[in-house]
Amino acid sequence: MIWWRNYSYNIAMLRRLIALVLLLAAVPAAAQIPHRKGGQLIVDGKPFLVLGGELGNSSASDRAWLGPRWARMKAMHLNTVLAPVSWELIEPREGAYDWTSIDWLIADARANDMRLVLLWFGAWKNSMSTYVPAWVKRDRRRFPYALAADGKPQEILSAFAPATRDADARAFGALMKHLRETDDRHTVIMVQVENEMGFLPDAREHGPLADAALAKTGGDEEAFTALAYARYTEAVAKAGKREYPLPMYVNGAQAFPGRKPGQYPAGGPLAHLWEQWKRGAPSIDFLAPDVYFPSFDAIAAGYARPGNPLFVPEANYAGDVRAVPNAMLVFGKYRGFGFSPFSIEGLEGPGAERLGGLYAMLDNLAPVILAAQAEGRIMGFGAPATPDGKIDESVQKTELGTARFTVTFIDPWTARDKQAPGEHGGLIIWLGGEDYLVAGRGITVTVEPVDGKGRFGLEQVDEGRFVDGKWVAGRRLNGDQTHQGRHIRLPPDAFGIQRVRLYRY
Repeated sequence: MIWWRNYSYNIAMLRRLIALVLLLAAVPAAAQIPHRKGGQLIVDGKPFLVLGGELGNSSASDRAWLGPRWARMKAMHLNTVLAPVSWELIEPREGAYDWTSIDWLIADARANDMRLVLLWFGAWKNSMSTYVPAWVKRDRRRFPYALAADGKPQEILSAFAPATRDADARAFGALMKHLRETDDRHTVIMVQVENEMGFLPDAREHGPLADAALAKTGGDEEAFTALAYARYTEAVAKAGKREYPLPMYVNGAQAFPGRKPGQYPAGGPLAHLWEQWKRGAPSIDFLAPDVYFPSFDAIAAGYARPGNPLFVPEANYAGDVRAVPNAMLVFGKYRGFGFSPFSIEGLEGPGAERLGGLYAMLDNLAPVILAAQAEGRIMGFGAPATPDGKIDESVQKTELGTARFTVTFIDPWTARDKQAPGEHGGLIIWLGGEDYLVAGRGITVTVEPVDGKGRFGLEQVDEGRFVDGKWVAGRRLNGDQTHQGRHIRLPPDAFGIQRVRLYRY
């Protein structure tokens, strides 16, 4: 009768599974918690493009200070703010939680129609342990600091101390439980676990616990460090996901080429340590790069891989003049779902105008971008740079549908000394058939048939925008603006969207 009991059990489990699927299908989209589906972030049942900005490290600790800056961020068309949550503020005494800083942050984000990504400043922030509670800092027996190779203690908690890991995980779990119980409108859409982990000033931490662990395993010191940080992070993330399974990621401080581990935060979630991080922290949804070097394209390429959608939580400082091409690369070339410059609350003047124009254009295109990403109908363009800042202004080519596009970053109608090609960038989106969208600023595009038969002309080129999901055309640009049909041009002094229909002759 064993076979019959197994058969009955399987039937019962199948019925439960069917009931669960039907229940989830019946849940309104607004009640679904944010989650990852393939390479996209799903919020309120729909794919979501994060047009973000990250606050400075201390900006979310004072409501009155941050208050007047929400309007500035809203004026730049942000839809998401990345905000630190520090362990010391939510657990000032062990086991006693204070949710004041969380609750007002959520309330103010809602009041300004924005989403939040919370950054858990737990055991580490920029490798150091300065945001932990005083009761952790003062108890070196329970929560030991790591030692450098010379035996000197660093203000860096050891990744090998079980008491530290467990206390960090309990606090993070309590935070996620509080979000589950209070954030019924899903204002918080993702959580970053720790911040820029990695050891300094050596390739690994030293001390009795770390030395004993290395003696057991051996091998490369930085790989050893990466696996230790990943396993620690897994314990924290797993505790949080048990309470509320929002998407969770870790961010990595990048290494300038030629520097050795310890000259950058060794063992952090970097592209060359992918295997250790994915093996050690399976509860983490993806690894994300913080990019402060000019070589944005090359760094992004290391993270945009199958199973790891690209999200850039710190895309240089908020005033970076290369925000435009870099965002085009994230959303178009690498089909990522989020872009977020750092220290956003202080951005003013030309930088705010530039980012605001960029985000206004991307917000208008967001549904089209997201659909095109899912179906492989989009490409992004920006002149790449070397780590030392040298710009490669070479033309770039791509094929979409039956058309091959050539993109240049030097505007033909602007004096060379009056333009900066390294700040130009754009998107091309195939709408199907002979219809395309070209968006951005400072790019000039020519087109030819992929099959080499005949030539492509521009039947019509209209500038415009989407209103309630429908294209609304403005000027028809079939004259001087396209050089009498020779090219598609987006001037460098303004953001634009143009709808193009090709014809063959």
